[in-house]
This record gives sequence, C-alpha cells and structure tokens, in this order.
Amino acid sequence: MQKNPYFIIDFDSTFTRVEALDVLAEIVLAHSSKKDAVVQAIHEITNRGMNGELDFRESLTLRLDLLKANKDDIHHLAERLKAQISPSFERNQKHLSALKDTVYVVSNGFKEFIVPVIEAYGLLPDNVYANTFVYDEEGNIIGFDTENPLSRNGGKSLVIKDLHLNGDVYVIGDGANDLEIWKAGYANKFYLFTENVEREKVKKEADHFASTVDEILYELNLARSLSYPKTRIKVLLLEGVNKEAALAFEKEAYQVEIIDRPLDDQELAGKLKTVNILGLTSSQKITKDLLKNTKRLISLGVFSSDASKIDMDACSSHGVAVFNAPFSHVRSVGEFTLGNMLALSRGAAGKLGHEIRGKKLGIVGYGKIGSQLGVLAENLGMEVLFFDIADKSPLGNSKKCSQLDSLLMQVDFVSIHVSELPENKHFFGESFFNALKPSAAVLYCGNIEAVKLEALYHHLMENPAFSCALDLNPDKLSPDALTWLDKIKAMDRVLFSEGISANTLEAEMDRARFIPEKITEYLNSGNTMGSLNFPNLFVPAVKNAHRLLHIHKNVPNVLARINQIFASHHINILAQSLKTTNSLGYVVTDVDTEYPDNLLAEMKDIEETIWFRVLY
Repeated sequence: MQKNPYFIIDFDSTFTRVEALDVLAEIVLAHSSKKDAVVQAIHEITNRGMNGELDFRESLTLRLDLLKANKDDIHHLAERLKAQISPSFERNQKHLSALKDTVYVVSNGFKEFIVPVIEAYGLLPDNVYANTFVYDEEGNIIGFDTENPLSRNGGKSLVIKDLHLNGDVYVIGDGANDLEIWKAGYANKFYLFTENVEREKVKKEADHFASTVDEILYELNLARSLSYPKTRIKVLLLEGVNKEAALAFEKEAYQVEIIDRPLDDQELAGKLKTVNILGLTSSQKITKDLLKNTKRLISLGVFSSDASKIDMDACSSHGVAVFNAPFSHVRSVGEFTLGNMLALSRGAAGKLGHEIRGKKLGIVGYGKIGSQLGVLAENLGMEVLFFDIADKSPLGNSKKCSQLDSLLMQVDFVSIHVSELPENKHFFGESFFNALKPSAAVLYCGNIEAVKLEALYHHLMENPAFSCALDLNPDKLSPDALTWLDKIKAMDRVLFSEGISANTLEAEMDRARFIPEKITEYLNSGNTMGSLNFPNLFVPAVKNAHRLLHIHKNVPNVLARINQIFASHHINILAQSLKTTNSLGYVVTDVDTEYPDNLLAEMKDIEETIWFRVLY
C-alpha cells in the first residue's frame, strides 16, 4: 500500500487568510488612537520579512515591541483565527484531517495561538512546530525563545531536516522561508500558495503555484472537496466582451484568455478542444460542425439578449449549457426609444417640432422593455396605452387595450417591442399601417424583421405627415429587406441607426456581471436557472454531501438505471432532482458517502449519457 505523502503547511496567510500578528495588533490596540499607524507598521514589517527583505528575527522583534501584548490577548487571537481558516483548507478539512499523521504545520508564528486552531480543525498538536512566547510575571509578552530555530532565517529547513521524513514531502506556503525548504533539498515540491496573497519576489523563484488546496490534492491524486480544480478551468472570451467579465471569472480562479474579435471556424475549432467556458457576443456563429471539436466545453455565455446564432440543439446534444443576458439592455433600449421619440417630435425628421407632453404613446408588446418605456414616457407627461397577447398588469397609469386596432387609431406614437419569434416576422404590415392616424410615428428597435419594410416604405410615400425611427442591424436582414431599407433611409422623415439601442456602458457592465455569475453558479452548484437550452432547475445546497450531475437524452428509465447503480454500491441518496426538456434530461444527486471510481465509470456507460460530472 502506497504511503501518504508528507505535507509541510505554513500557518499565516496560508492555513489562515491572515497574518496572526496583524490580527493581534487589532485586538491589543482596539481602543488606541495609534491603532491604524501601528497596524500599518506591523503589516509592512511582516511583508518585508516574508519577502526576504528583512532578517526574520529582526522582523519578529520589531513587531512584538510594537504590540506589547498579554497572554489573555493570545487566547482572544486564537478564537479569532478559528474563523479565518482559508476557504480551500476549510472545505477540505475532512480530507486533510484524514491525512493528519503526515501533515505538519511548520510556522514562524507561535504555538500558543496555532495549536488551538489546528486542533479544532482536526490536525495533531504534536505535529506543530513554531515559536513560543516569553512572558513576565504579569503575563505580558516580553520576547520569544531565541533558541528555537524557527526564530531565525532558515529555521524551517533545520526543522524539516531534523524530522527525517521518509517519503515524498510537499511544502505549501506563501513566503521566502517556505521556499527555502525546497531550495535546501528537503522537499519534492514547493507550492506557492496564492489563495490569500501573492508575494512577487517569492513568485519569481517558485516553479509550482496553487491558488487552492484542491489543486494540490488533485495533482497528487488524493481525495479532495472539488472534483476538478478551478484553476484548471479555461475560459475564452471573444468579440470584445467587457473586461469586467474576465475579472469575474479570474476571481473564481479560472484561466482566462481574451480575443477581441470573432474567430473563423478553423481557429475556433482548435480553441474548442481545450476550452471549458466560451463567452461571446451576438455575431460569432456556433454551429453543429464547430461543436464536434468540443472535448471539455461545459458552458457557453452569450453577452447579449440575442442568441440566434447559437445552434441550441447541438449545444444540448454535447451537454453544453447556454446562458444569455435577456434583461441587461432593458433600460438602455427604453431610453434610446424615448430619445428617438423626442427627436421625431421636435422635427429631427423634417417637420415642425412639438412637445410630447399630453401625447399618446401606444406600446405593442408590454414586456420588460415596453413596460420600462411606459414608465419613462408617463414621467414626461404622456398618456400610455399598451397591447399584449399575454395578460399583463399595467404599471403606473398605463391602460391595456384588448384589441391592437383600438390602440393604433388613438395614439400619436407606436413603439414595437415584440419577442424574437419566427411567427412575428412581417407581423406589422399593410393592415397595421392602415390602422394608424396619418400623423402618427412608429418606433422599432429589434433583431428580426417584425416590421415589413416594403409596407413601411409605401406608407411613408403615401402619408407625408407620417414618420418613423428604426434601429436595425443590417447584417440580420434578408436581401429583399435590405433593398427596402435603403429606400427608407433616404427619406427625410426617417431616423435610422444600426442596432445600437442596447449599446450602453451600463448594459455592457450588467452583462459582464450577469453571465459569469450564472455560469459559475452552474459549475459550482449545478443550478441551471436562466439556461436557454437546459431544463431550468434550482437545487438547494446540501451539507456534508457529494453532488453528481447526469445529463442524458430524454428517454424512459434513465433515472431508474442511475439509482440502480447507486443501490448496487450501497450509496444512500440524500436528495435528488430531475427535470427534462423534449430532448434532454438533467439529474442532480446528492449522496452522503464516498463513492468508488468504478461508480463514475458505470454512470458514464449508461447508453443515453451525454455528460456526467462530479461537482464536489
């Protein structure tokens, strides 16, 4: 049987998120007017020592002289530190405590506050090597044991040497003193631990980096909390996706690559062989043929409301969950439409200007944008009427019309906000325009040919008091529609823009926040709420459990076969959720015990399996 490796773990800024003496300073100086200055001075001394710029013993002496702490303060410090364990150490407590005989905490800190913390965690006090305080008769700290090798530079290497560890040794730490153990030849590897802090000087000499404990345990093929380390998840962002999205993914410790343009099929096919998350806007096309190249793609984020260029069926068949940002542009489009309305009213299209106060606005499609526009228009003194095929509650003083024609014959402006469905193509044609008042104005911002442009052109020609404002992306129009659009654009009662109504910094920032949030929630918990192609499922967290996802073709009896496999391995199910679409089945199962590797293989071998994944 292979012996467990030895782990040498630093305490400050590694096992815990903080430097203990910095926290001690906050305790001791809680009511002192000099608190901020002293805490800052101690912090700077700590960093200089950890970077190897200051002799460690000098660093320790300087900090203790500034602190003037008492034994009672150390008790309070230990209690504080129990709540400051680094996140990845905390979630891997079970796995590390199982290795406790070969886990050593070697620190230039002090046993008096380290032992209570690691003992509560489940590690062995006898495996703690650290400094000790020297007290006077009143319990005041007056120094430290200068005979202890850990009170000086190079002390950690001496401690490890004297332990005579027989086996593989791995050091996890964030400072120059931890690096020295490996450089002295007493460890197989030094993992520079960056979950809490990155020390640039140490980073230049280290050759192994780990932002979480999960990554180290994964590399060493040991049991861990997360099935796959976040640092190995690769994100590709295309087409100028806002940089805030990259920061959001990097905060999760994912690897992020940014390419500020669309890719041709050949280049994208090559990228998709290694990418786990793909982010793009609305122009990059994702086809069935492209997705054949996906080996690891888990999720796709469309930083737009328009996902029309994504082959949803192909994404589903490859187990790729697709998310978009359906509401980020709502306010932006509402304001843009209102601006066009003001421009048309003031004669920007070639007629004598009018105020819009007291005028009637008709909104066709009273969804997120339509209702937002109604509120804005009411605040400017307009009367708002709306028509929607669904039963919608009016906001403010807006009034619902039961028939479209009854709305059209009353209003001065009509703004169209219908969903992007095939049945809405050319819905607004001759009969629509004929029902309008001759002096009315029509506004449309959209990604489909909801307005029949030929009919719009003829209505403009026949009604000299009629005007319109269009915000359309020409790339999404048919050749026939483009012909009519060119004629319409040439007229002086027309405002035209090329699909810019949703383009505001605020909308872009909201998309940059929303999409990473949805995707990381899916990767972390399995929740699919808001997915365009997966069954929408919210699964509450279950404590002390392992969570497994099974994505499969929606055919009968798959769930029964999944549960037969669990039963054959005597695994108790704590919670289970199944939801389906016409083509896809999605099962989230929480189990309360470890599972053998062959269970995973059996799950993947179910014939209808598209993707099987262990979350944690």
